[in-house]
Amino acid sequence: MSCYAFLNKILPKKTRETQNTTSAMPISEGDAVQALKLLLEEKKKELKTKDEAIATLEKKLDEKDNLIRHLQNEIDKFRQVVRPLTQRIITNQISLGDELWMRDHAHAPGVENTRVQVQNEPRMKRQAISAEPLSLKSGEWQIRKVPKSNASKDLIREAILDNDFMKNLEMTQIKEIVDCMYPEAYKAGSIIITEGDVGSIVYVLEEGTVEVSRDNKYLSTIRGGKVLGELAILYNCQRTATIKAASDCKLWAIERQCFQTIMMRTGLIRQAEYTDFLKSVPIFKNLPEDTLIKISDVLEETFYAQGDYIVRQGARGDTFFIISKGKVKVTMKTGNDAEEKYIRTLEKGDFFGEKALQGDDLRTANIIACSEGGCSCLVIDKETFNQLISDLDEIKTKYKDEEGLERLRINEEFANIQLSDLRVLTTLGVGGFGRVELVQIISDPGRSFALKQMKKAQIVETRQQQHIMSEKEIMGEANCQFIVKLFKTFKDRKYLYMLMESCLGGELWTVLRDKGHFDDATTRFYTACVVEAFDYLHSRNIIYRDLKPENLLLDNQGYIKLVDFGFAKRLQTGRKTWTFCGTPEYVAPEVILNKGHDISADYWSLGVLMFELLTGTPPFTGSDPMKTYNIILKGIDAIEFPRNITRNAMALIKKLCRDNPAERLGYQKGGISEIQKHKWFDGFNWEGLTERTLTPPILPNVNSVVDTSNFDEYPQDVDAPPPDDVSGWDADF
Repeated sequence: MSCYAFLNKILPKKTRETQNTTSAMPISEGDAVQALKLLLEEKKKELKTKDEAIATLEKKLDEKDNLIRHLQNEIDKFRQVVRPLTQRIITNQISLGDELWMRDHAHAPGVENTRVQVQNEPRMKRQAISAEPLSLKSGEWQIRKVPKSNASKDLIREAILDNDFMKNLEMTQIKEIVDCMYPEAYKAGSIIITEGDVGSIVYVLEEGTVEVSRDNKYLSTIRGGKVLGELAILYNCQRTATIKAASDCKLWAIERQCFQTIMMRTGLIRQAEYTDFLKSVPIFKNLPEDTLIKISDVLEETFYAQGDYIVRQGARGDTFFIISKGKVKVTMKTGNDAEEKYIRTLEKGDFFGEKALQGDDLRTANIIACSEGGCSCLVIDKETFNQLISDLDEIKTKYKDEEGLERLRINEEFANIQLSDLRVLTTLGVGGFGRVELVQIISDPGRSFALKQMKKAQIVETRQQQHIMSEKEIMGEANCQFIVKLFKTFKDRKYLYMLMESCLGGELWTVLRDKGHFDDATTRFYTACVVEAFDYLHSRNIIYRDLKPENLLLDNQGYIKLVDFGFAKRLQTGRKTWTFCGTPEYVAPEVILNKGHDISADYWSLGVLMFELLTGTPPFTGSDPMKTYNIILKGIDAIEFPRNITRNAMALIKKLCRDNPAERLGYQKGGISEIQKHKWFDGFNWEGLTERTLTPPILPNVNSVVDTSNFDEYPQDVDAPPPDDVSGWDADF
């Protein structure tokens, strides 16, 4: 369009008529400016009209979203209340058919968006899972190597490395697994895995083909070189698909307890070897044992080929090395000499570069790998070292147990209360081992309590006796305002009972379900309550291991209390525990990989909790537990954060969910106070929280000591009474 045509279109009519009579005359600058101003105003009006239309549509969309969320929550409530009781207590299930389908279709369109799809499913309470506690002291499981051909070894190793979960294991562990797998043979038509059975064996298919079916419907065919049923090496799980030999098959198998013994043993051997190395280094030898163990956890083993320069003279560096395998030679140039002068040879257990950790970063010599097969070194950098090292008092603040008198008072008050003195009013919740009832002492109608009832036979069947006794011990000693108090325990031939304080504000899970998600301030308050509970527990070397909204109760004032200590455990200072337990979406990578874990796993779960409270969904969510574990192993950096999570909140979550346990905020120098000092907590009144002068973000409506309106309704228990258990394992309960 020409300049004249453009102006003819936008100029007022009068101006156009004037221009037509003097077409040869140039258009004035004033007319052009006026025309452009008119055009700009016209466009502004159009934009304003469009913005208003968009705002109206967005408002309607928000209203519909709120309606959908409200209706979805109502559906969730309905399903939670009316679903059969038997489904409430079924735990540890996985669809093997789904697992295999997801594996075979890992790159199909839509499969990688599993987390988004799962978000739209009804929000149900999640059951925690646990393997049976394992101890090498028992001597029950000895590692027995089974001879096999090199071809079979190679096939098993390749199958493991091709498996999304097992490929994350260390090569030394994979080698032991390969060595310990034993042969199994199945004729065509034989059943290898039966739907509904509880699994404890993992298979590698070497020869033949198998067919997977569920409910007698064919799902898929699998050929050699694949791992089958890997979830069974973590904990008891029901097989929900059948695997049948379609032809004569040769498989290799390993039991869960053998696998877990390998994991535990290799971890303990490595830890002992690394800490022994550290004790031989002058700057480390006076450090406490738990600090040495933390340092050993962050040591990275690095391989150098023969002739590689590990360190060059004159270069700057911040890395310290301990030789774990092979030899190195030390050379130096002096004065104007062009040739390097041989000084000495260092071998396994020797170290170099320690001055870099003390501030002197200029290398004074060359260090060259000289072993024919190369050498390996354990490496730590200055920044990581400084994050872990501080005065022992700064690493962990020990509480003075001034609450001993309070526990003594509680014990005396309830000493004479008997089970027959309690009147059951209604059910507050249903768990894996039984129910939680609201009760009153018949002679004291002014108070109410929660009575947790657990089936002894089911505890024995799942081999959770040790966990239950630990729960009783830890809760019986605890006296923290952010932890539910245990007043008394009872037992009979069928059940164990725990009489606890009732928190009638309801479960945080229910509040989250009804609201969809929380804002920053609300999440900050609830997270702070958990931090205070963790501070109390961790200062006593107690790991919690089952953090999730389902285990957080609101008291009558709206403050949070931690409940359900079935997986809590008191650790020896600086030591780890190895039992797989927790809720799939919340378990830390080191738990999944059986590397041993300690209180650092609780900080991981704290980051997951923050994410779930802010979004309504945990960051790591798959269509089945194994899918969830594989997503967890990819790390927090692979997760897309919604825009409603603030920058500071995201930074804290990522610091809590570091893959390396020793790098998590709360576990390093300064301890849990580093979480309290984080920018996300800037301005938060920690003193007001502990003094209970802060107003909680949500104030529950509790009208009486028997008001259960903040809890869902539950059907009556229609199950037959459990069998008696008089074996005596609970003598001290």
